[in-house]
This record gives sequence, C-alpha cells and structure tokens, in this order.
Amino acid sequence: MSTIAGLSLKDKWVAFHRENPRIRIRDAARQLGTTEAEIIAAFAGSSVIRLENKFPELWKRMPELGYIMALTRNESCVHERKGVFDKVGINSRHVGVVVGEDIDMRMFFERWAFAFAVFENEEAAFKKSIQVFDHQGTAVVKIFLQENSNHDAFGKLVREFEDTLQLASLAIREADPAPVYNNDLVDVAAFRQDWSALKDTHDFFPMLKKHNVSRLHALHIAGDYARKVANDQIKLLLQKAADAEIEIMVFVSNHGNIQIHTGPVKKIVEIPGCINVMDPSFNLHLKLDDIASTWAVKKPTSDGTIHSIEIFDAKGNLVVQFFGKRKPGAPELSAWTELVTGLQ
Repeated sequence: MSTIAGLSLKDKWVAFHRENPRIRIRDAARQLGTTEAEIIAAFAGSSVIRLENKFPELWKRMPELGYIMALTRNESCVHERKGVFDKVGINSRHVGVVVGEDIDMRMFFERWAFAFAVFENEEAAFKKSIQVFDHQGTAVVKIFLQENSNHDAFGKLVREFEDTLQLASLAIREADPAPVYNNDLVDVAAFRQDWSALKDTHDFFPMLKKHNVSRLHALHIAGDYARKVANDQIKLLLQKAADAEIEIMVFVSNHGNIQIHTGPVKKIVEIPGCINVMDPSFNLHLKLDDIASTWAVKKPTSDGTIHSIEIFDAKGNLVVQFFGKRKPGAPELSAWTELVTGLQ
C-alpha cells in the first residue's frame, strides 16, 4: 500500500491491481478506503462513460445487446447468467421485471444511483459492460458483453445515454438505517395461522410485513413450516440435483436487484471456502464460510406445498434461495420435494 500513497484514485487502482491481480475490485475498494463505484468513476472520460440516471429507459433497451452475461451478487454469493434479454416490463419508476428463459430479474430502481458504460482496459482489468451501483457505491447489477454480443448496439446505447457531465467523483451516501422489526412481540399463533393460509409464494413477503417480522426470525417461529439443516448440505443439494438432472431455480439478490436462474446445474466444483456451479451459461459462487444457517422451508400454495432451501449469513441477511423448477398453476417437481425433505 505504501507504494501507491499520494496517487490519484485512478492510478491507485491500476497500481493495486498490478500488485494484487487476484483481488476483486469490490474487495480492493475496501482496502483502498473507497468504493467500487468511485474507482469506476475515476476513469470517466477514458475507459468509462457515465450514463444518465434514466434506469427504466436504459433497461428497456437491454434486449438490443443480444447475448450477454448478467451478474448480480451480494457479499456472500455471485450469480452469473448468460443469455438474451427477452421481455422487460417496467411497472413504475421504481420497479421493473425481466422475464425470459435466460435472463430473469426483479429490479428496484429506487435503489439504483449510478450507471456506467465500461470499456476494455487490460491495465485496469475492465471488461466491456454496463454497470449499475447504489447510493453507497456498491454494485447492484452488471451486464457484460460477450464476443457475440451486439457491440454496435452497445455503442449506440452509450451515445444516447451518455451524461453531459463526465465527473470523476460521486456523491456517496450513508446506508439507510436497518429496518426495525417486532420480532420479540409477534403473535406466533396468528403468524402461523397466516402462514398456513398462504395461496402463493408471492404472498410470503406481504405476510412478513403484516407481522413486522424479519425473514430469519419468521423461520425460527414457523413451527412445522421451517427446519434447520446442516450448513454443508448445500453441497449435497447441488450435487444431487446435478446427478439426477433436476431443474432448479436459484435466486440471488441485493437490495436493488434479484437475479434468477431456472434450469439444470451440471458441473459442481468445490474449492476451499467456496462451492461453485461452473456451467456454460450459469455460474454460481457461494462462500461456504459465510453461511450461518440453512433452512428447509415449506409454503402452502393453491398448487400444493412449495419447498425451498434458504441460506442466511451471520447478520441475518438472505444469501441465496433454491427452489425446484415450476410454473404457476403447476405442482412442484416430486424429485425436488424428495431432495429437500431428505436433507438433514
């Protein structure tokens, strides 16, 4: 670190990366006392073009890029899905959805603060992409172009959404206070009654809000609807799903985006501290050391009981969810039900 003192942030990042090529920019930013978004912004006007904050309009244009890789992550899990954007629906200025065979997202635009078009820069380890960050300078979602993407469309998008001012500094804000829950005072009997009356998995979050209970505490008081399983069972879950060719759904989110993979998982690779899915169109990287608790969860619906695996970190944050592949109106895959109920 002493060799980069006194340099501009742009030069600090280049020097840091040269000395530490294996450290990701997200982690390097902390070591440099800054944020990932501020490092990216430091290259504005050269390898980076700041884009206007017209997020719904920008996202509606993503199908023009053709075949891409979408990346959404939180502190403990990275979800990478290749494919094409299909239907982009904008429900309001604050919420949007992408529904397609490849790219499947739920966007919360009110959390989005900064967008950049990033160009290839080997020295800075940048790849051609659209990158979006929140008000704290933390990545929300990134869209990486591939060799067979529509690079002309990318150039057109950049020209149309380029911000008039290519400032190299950002107005970073403190994070909002953590929500305050009523965990200790919740009426457990009433809560379980509402849980038993669920008709759709989408009714689960409104139920949590109604009782003002955190998701993790909800599982603790759910009775027969949730049970803890050993944290290492996630490795068994993925390997058995791969061996039996069970198509699954994998949800990874942060407060600005949810990204979903639906389909098979095939190549499961464990490295020290991490379990990975390494398939051609889908990669998942889950830090095993960050897993504080793992839950098998049951939700009644009009289509039958839906089983999921939910993983939480030590702060009670939801890290990743796994479901069996299904569509509304159809029951859960029996092979998935057996797999989840068999975990110990």
